[in-house]
Amino acid sequence: MKVSIIVPVFNMASDGKLSFCLDSLINQTIDDYEIIAVDDCSTDNSMDILRQYEEKYPDKFHAIHSEVNHHQGGAKNIALHAAKGEWISFIDADDWIVPDYYEQMLEVANRTGADMVGCDYCEVSEHTFTPGHQVANSRPEQTGVLGATQKRSMIIDGGSLCTKIYKRERIIKNSLFFPEDIFYEDNAVGNSYLIMAQHYEYIAKPLYYYYQHNSSTVHTFSVTRCLDRMAAGRMIVEEAKRHGYYDEFKPELEFSFTQLFYVNTLFTYMPCVRPTNPKFVRDITKEMLTFFPDFRENEYYINRVGAEEKKLINMACASPLRFYIYYKLLWAYRNLRRAISGKH
Repeated sequence: MKVSIIVPVFNMASDGKLSFCLDSLINQTIDDYEIIAVDDCSTDNSMDILRQYEEKYPDKFHAIHSEVNHHQGGAKNIALHAAKGEWISFIDADDWIVPDYYEQMLEVANRTGADMVGCDYCEVSEHTFTPGHQVANSRPEQTGVLGATQKRSMIIDGGSLCTKIYKRERIIKNSLFFPEDIFYEDNAVGNSYLIMAQHYEYIAKPLYYYYQHNSSTVHTFSVTRCLDRMAAGRMIVEEAKRHGYYDEFKPELEFSFTQLFYVNTLFTYMPCVRPTNPKFVRDITKEMLTFFPDFRENEYYINRVGAEEKKLINMACASPLRFYIYYKLLWAYRNLRRAISGKH
């Protein structure tokens, strides 16, 4: 078996999302592959759709129903344990790929000896194979046999796990399984997937289609999602220490943690979660300063975080309550200006 394609599924039946994804997998130009779709206790008819594909393509398609909802991480782990392919690929159930996706990926792997191959993706808001907004998902300087320089770049700009294929042997040998019962599972273990590879090659073409829609995980905000993001941030540090690369790449890991755990969470929580609580701001700031008290001196933080965000973060570190009140007043003022300008 050449490739095992892993598809975690939860409530993706509507609007043809799941079928469009699965059709793109069934119609790949290579022959030697399997599709393992794991339904994570969907409440719609997603599992019925998976059974239909399994009945129609019994030699290629495997439908598994998880008895307990453990989110995408749990579904991926079930599939990883069942997979038989030399290579592993993860595909989100509302996305899709070009017909020769694996043919192109494997050709590069066979020609170069890479144990990880990736590509670009494009963002689209309808089911189409016409490329939309194209996103470069890697950097040319990250390719080849991976040394410390490439691995530092991977931690900072690693791109999506879904747009790459990985040697299954490496995943199993290093126990690169996903955390369960939280969202942002890719963020938690992504660094290990990337920098524990030995040779990476990159196809600078958008072969993966990332479907943008309102019900997507990335467009849904809640306190739970914020707490999950923080948990994933902690796991970034735990993973690095478990696999022995924390000390070598501490500046990159510090910034990766800062972005996920603190910056992204704080500036998602304040404008998007209702109701908010000053205690959340106080607690997350205290934990950030406990993990990395000098994070604002990090070179990546200095060069990559915007001036306004730095100003607000400085305020939060000095006084979480002052930041909370200031941000609320600032947000109310900006909303009022938008409302007034919209009347004219």
